[in-house]
Amino acid sequence: MNKGIIFNIQRFSLHDGPGIRTTIFFKGCPLSCPWCQNPEGMRPEKDLFRHSARCIACRFCVEHCPEKAVELTENGPVINRDLCSLCLICAENCPVEAFEKAGREITVGELVNEIIKDRIIFEESGGGATFSGGEPLMQSGFLISVLKALKNEGIHTAIETSGYASWESFRDTLPYTDLYLFDLKIVDPGKCKEFLGVNIEPILENLNKLAKNNADILVRIPVIPSVNDDLRNLNLVVKTLNSAGIDSLELIPYHKLGSAKYSNLDLNYSMHNIEPPGPDQLDRITKLLEASGIIIHSEVEREND
Repeated sequence: MNKGIIFNIQRFSLHDGPGIRTTIFFKGCPLSCPWCQNPEGMRPEKDLFRHSARCIACRFCVEHCPEKAVELTENGPVINRDLCSLCLICAENCPVEAFEKAGREITVGELVNEIIKDRIIFEESGGGATFSGGEPLMQSGFLISVLKALKNEGIHTAIETSGYASWESFRDTLPYTDLYLFDLKIVDPGKCKEFLGVNIEPILENLNKLAKNNADILVRIPVIPSVNDDLRNLNLVVKTLNSAGIDSLELIPYHKLGSAKYSNLDLNYSMHNIEPPGPDQLDRITKLLEASGIIIHSEVEREND
């Protein structure tokens, strides 16, 4: 596939694999994690941000919206998402960027050219390109084409994945992927279905198959109080890692830095009452997992490597 849809290219990333990296965020995700820090990546198609505080009431959006989906209020523009066709006329013409498009089409060649601009940084830091999202494997054809091109350029590649994709998609990335950042969000089957909206079985099967294929895997777990920090889920994490022959993981504390994006997309952020884990909570989880033989890595440790 020659074209894909991405919503961000973030340079000088320090938390998405070894060295200094360029992280490319793909649109589309099969999960429904209520704590998602990139809600603009959830939908596979282009999306529309609304920044009402920037509005100068010029009324261009109201007068030129072909679906009559924009209303101007005293608090700025309001979008009727049921009527909006995502034509993005408002975002492309607003003089103060009160509307912003999330997502753009890009060809394989264009993306590869953007990435290799950072080759010197990769070579000096031991970094490379990381594909995140969303779930990059939802655009597996496009992803594989980019991975192949980067392999030919000698650039280190990593895929950040939820694990929820077809095994065929994973299998076809194996020859061109140096590292899988496997975000194992919840292992408890009931909670996985409740919070992520999917079954855990395909995720665990893919993790085991990647391990059997000798893939380099860094399992990462977001620590979310009252969601996945209970003893049952942690014990299942240990069992899962033991089954796959993996003896280490990285803990990533949940935070609310992406919560403001939800109102810009007219989405409900349901995690307001969940506070990030404190040092004592993280220490408790670390000790429990280490007592089971799991080596714990942290972002701080990796930053200082």
